[in-house]
Amino acid sequence: MPSPWIDVSVPLKSGMVHWPGEPAASITQVKHLDRGDNCTLTALDMGAHTGTHMDAPAHFVRGGATMDALPLDAVMGRARVLDITARGAIRPAHLEPHRIRAGERLLFRTRNSTRAWATDEFVEDFVYISADAARWLAARRVRTVGVDYLSVGGYKKDGPETHLALLCAGIWIIEGLMLGRVRPGPVDLICLPLKLVGAEGAPARALVRQRSRERSR
Repeated sequence: MPSPWIDVSVPLKSGMVHWPGEPAASITQVKHLDRGDNCTLTALDMGAHTGTHMDAPAHFVRGGATMDALPLDAVMGRARVLDITARGAIRPAHLEPHRIRAGERLLFRTRNSTRAWATDEFVEDFVYISADAARWLAARRVRTVGVDYLSVGGYKKDGPETHLALLCAGIWIIEGLMLGRVRPGPVDLICLPLKLVGAEGAPARALVRQRSRERSR
């Protein structure tokens, strides 16, 4: 029987897309049974914000919480996938019809999920959350925000501003999701980042399971 869980994590590999100026991913096998070694051993060299990952408040907030302080209820439990049709910035007008409530875990499915991950080249014009929309979400006291490319903020606009609006409000951020196979609506979410002591971010494995409308109540 197929599993109801959908892996929405980006596969990690050498040469994969990464944020400009950050370390590229290099994954090498320093030992291998096929070469006569006594075991196979892989070495990882990459930034903490590679592929599917989380941002802690310390990423933009001086003295903010680090990844080892992540409250697990921020990344495990009921969540909602919102289908956003914006082609550039997500604005408050895109959010208002969704009746967002305090404490929600929200995952934004945009054209990034099918378009941006199709290449290992960095896509500059990805869909992002505008600073006004981030402040709108902060005012509604949502718990967690997840996006389907490498940043909640834009590449050339609203990068630090969007991060600060969310992180200063205590909203934990998941970036780098692949939501193309997930229907909008209620889901169960499990997203577990590495417990990196003192780090401002960490790679994560994220899974969702679709919920029926009745089951989600």
